[in-house]
Amino acid sequence: MDYDNAARDTINAFAPSVSWEELLWLLPHEILGATIVFAMLAIAVRRHFFVTTVITTLGLIAAALAASMQFSHLVQGAPSALVTPLFLIDAFAVFFVIVLCLGALALAILGFGYFARLDDAREEFQLLLLLATLGAVTLASSAHFVSVVIGLEMLSMALYGMIAYPIHSKVGAEHSLEAAFKYLVLSAVASATMLFGMALIYSQTGALEVVGSANSMLGYASPLALVGVMLVFVGIAFKLSLFPFHLWTPDVYEGAPLPSVALLATLGKVAVGAFFLRFLIHSHLLLNESVTLVLALLAVASILAGNVLALRQTNLKRLLAYSSIAHMGYWVVALLSGVGLGSQNMAASAAAFYLLTYAALSLGAFACLSIASSSESEAGVLSDYRGLFWRSPWLALALSVMMFGLAGIPLTAGFIAKFQVFFAAVESSQWGLLAALVLGSAIGLFYYLRVIYQMLQPAGEEGRTLRDLGLESVGSVITITLVVLFVLWAGILPEPLLVLIAALFG
Repeated sequence: MDYDNAARDTINAFAPSVSWEELLWLLPHEILGATIVFAMLAIAVRRHFFVTTVITTLGLIAAALAASMQFSHLVQGAPSALVTPLFLIDAFAVFFVIVLCLGALALAILGFGYFARLDDAREEFQLLLLLATLGAVTLASSAHFVSVVIGLEMLSMALYGMIAYPIHSKVGAEHSLEAAFKYLVLSAVASATMLFGMALIYSQTGALEVVGSANSMLGYASPLALVGVMLVFVGIAFKLSLFPFHLWTPDVYEGAPLPSVALLATLGKVAVGAFFLRFLIHSHLLLNESVTLVLALLAVASILAGNVLALRQTNLKRLLAYSSIAHMGYWVVALLSGVGLGSQNMAASAAAFYLLTYAALSLGAFACLSIASSSESEAGVLSDYRGLFWRSPWLALALSVMMFGLAGIPLTAGFIAKFQVFFAAVESSQWGLLAALVLGSAIGLFYYLRVIYQMLQPAGEEGRTLRDLGLESVGSVITITLVVLFVLWAGILPEPLLVLIAALFG
């Protein structure tokens, strides 16, 4: 009997009771979970890709609306909520939940337009997308290493299937399984490395909380604790494609179907980046010189390697893969810009804005590639876009806006994002990082403008003949239009968005 009581006490300690008010704070997570179950039941009754897509989009819209209501209350002064030790629901977390749900909504629409013309069973793709979104929002709102691992693995497990999805179709079937296997093996190694780092942190601090745990970590400042932090950074660097943990990125981007690549470049990086940003803010680890030195080396190496390797690419998916490595380097520069400041708010705001902007630009770019692809093959080679301005002016204009944004050309959100990082680096006197940022941006101009140059060339035999857009592509066209408008709006009138993001750290 004593043994039963002890076991019950142990279970109760790790499974605290949750009030109705706390359940309401987790409403977006619950809506996503219920949508997954409902979609599975709908598929069991009758397979229909359009119906599954409608269920997916309605669930994502409902989750985004629930998070928006929470955000309005938090911005107006409502206190944040710690729901069990696992989740911290504050303005920062809810903002990224909204971003992730809206991004997943766009990907669901993009996935419908892409897979509707293939022969594969397609309903499971939307289920995997919902599961990945649930993992992403779990990661973004995590306050404990346990929920971080759960969210990260939900996101990764869904990605394994999404990368390998079209194994029976004509588009990418020969490479998708290889890409998924590469990502599976390397992602498992990165996750194991991160788990070992968490174990070392726990051995030194006795705590697994992300919020508040690092204060005790800095108090110990033991070699093992720092090794644990570095191992956690290795796992994060893999997910963000930072050098030298980037080797999987071009192969997976090239082999995976375009909606899956778009998810990797948007939801995957935003969720991991949001967790990393929260971890650094609450931990004050940037006060440790060893940590900042390692991050600075990763940033500079990622910027230079990503841009230089992108110069040699003739495949647009691989070019965007190497570009993502460089952009994550720019993002780390934003994080490090808070080291020399009295407050990290400017650097954190610049990093959050850059993450949001990069996700929007990547989503728009891959959506344009998806429209240009056909049921026979994806439009991946640069020569496929030769003369696109004369064959499809609206698509060429949309892709040009994305390229201008990624290059940091004025009047786009990409320019404002890079300017924010540049200004924060100047304020903190990070001259070495600033030099890498300027040099990398100068190199990037060449390969981004090369894409536009190809589209302006006279249409010849090398140019791809665009397929006629059917009803399944209407949603993708609307998505591209909205992304273009957002990129231009945030580049011309960025103040409302900047003020909103600054309020997250105020």
